[in-house]
Amino acid sequence: MENLNELKEKLAQLQASLTGDMFQDMDIKDQIHNIEMKLNGTKPTDSHFDCIGCGS
Repeated sequence: MENLNELKEKLAQLQASLTGDMFQDMDIKDQIHNIEMKLNGTKPTDSHFDCIGCGS
C-alpha cells in the first residue's frame, strides 16, 4: 500500500504529464482520479471497486 507522500508525488507527476489532448490524457486522468479518491477517502484502499458512485 502506498503512503500519503507517495500518492501525492505520483499525483504531481501524472498532472505534469498531461498533454491537453483529451484522448491522450484519458488514461492519465483516470489514474489521477483514482489517486484523488484515495487521498480524499472516497474509496477504501483495499477495495477492488474503484468507485461505486460514479462507475469508474
